[in-house]
Amino acid sequence: MAVPQTDSPVPNPHRPRISARVSGIRESATLAVDAKAKALKAAGRPVIGFGAGEPDFPTPPHIVAAAEAACAEPRNHRYTPAGGLPELREAIAEKTLRDSGYQVDPGRILVANGGKQAVYQAFATLLDPGDEVLLPAPYWTTYPEAITLAGGAAVVVPTDESTGYLVSVEQLEVARTAATKVLLFCSPSNPTGAVYPPELVTAIGRWAAEHGIWVITDEIYEHLVYDGVQALSLPVAVPELADRCIVVNGVAKTFAMTGWRVGWMIGPKDVIKAAGSLQSHLTSNVANVSQRAALAAVSGPLDAVTEMRTAFDRRRRTIVSMLSAIPGVTCPTPQGAFYVYPSVRELLGKELRGRRLTSSVDLAEAVLEHAEVAVVPGEAFGTPGYLRLSYALGDDDLAAGIERMSTLLAEAR
Repeated sequence: MAVPQTDSPVPNPHRPRISARVSGIRESATLAVDAKAKALKAAGRPVIGFGAGEPDFPTPPHIVAAAEAACAEPRNHRYTPAGGLPELREAIAEKTLRDSGYQVDPGRILVANGGKQAVYQAFATLLDPGDEVLLPAPYWTTYPEAITLAGGAAVVVPTDESTGYLVSVEQLEVARTAATKVLLFCSPSNPTGAVYPPELVTAIGRWAAEHGIWVITDEIYEHLVYDGVQALSLPVAVPELADRCIVVNGVAKTFAMTGWRVGWMIGPKDVIKAAGSLQSHLTSNVANVSQRAALAAVSGPLDAVTEMRTAFDRRRRTIVSMLSAIPGVTCPTPQGAFYVYPSVRELLGKELRGRRLTSSVDLAEAVLEHAEVAVVPGEAFGTPGYLRLSYALGDDDLAAGIERMSTLLAEAR
């Protein structure tokens, strides 16, 4: 029997198996370092990890109890509104007013699967191909990938320790073009721990409002500030910006709930409605048990974060002191979050145990290999020549890890 002839083109067997959009994504460097450290520890090596950005404390008992109770309720075994449980959105609105002084309607809140999904959805909702996003560096590793996936272009605005890792209005103005649509703003910052002073928050917000630029402001570390520093919410500082501002937040850092995956975005109603439509096809609702746990978290006291902040403050002072004592390492004192971001540029070009240190990647690899300490190189955050260390680990491990680094780096010549 003859095979019927058609005009259909023959599939090209040489076409890439993975789309260019996805194959261009870089793996999260922080998660990769953490995974490698855990694998080495599982193999019996005494690795101390400074890579992961998560509190080393358990989720508070009352939050766990709320989740346990939720498991037994059949209503939590079913689909619920894609944008979040109404009672959780109401509680987030009340928490936002309590903690930030920002009054928002629950209809302007979308509950997402962690702050990371909220970041992506914010970019995906705002950006069209060719739109530019001003991205101060050092930046969290996910920001540029989310921008690219959403079709935008990241315009990196570099900062360094000489300015406390703070971007200025003048730098932003130089970087602004006709294609600029969004500014990414993060305070307290990951990876530097920098906190923008109120006057600079206000100046940046007024600049954005004047030029009709959207701001996505990541406030996930809002409660982790030290030395009497205030983390001012941008739409509170500049109310006229509220209609062009998306606030991203979540329970992960404040309540030691990184694995529960509950974050949210707050924005104008039309943006939240559009982002909700995207989420309805992407993931639907966040797991209801996690939402019930988050409800207990945001509605309850802040005792747990107060205890964590006390411990983090102690560790912050210890790690800054110990790193600053290492020749070739310059470690500014962070005012927020639980990271230090020391410059190691003076060590680059030196030789360490037969290896020429040409980059902070080389240095991080040498520290892991010879000192069995896991750190994240600055290349992951857009600024080579630095290391990020999380001090969200036990005091004894922190001291032992930095001591190992100090002993090894003393050999650099």
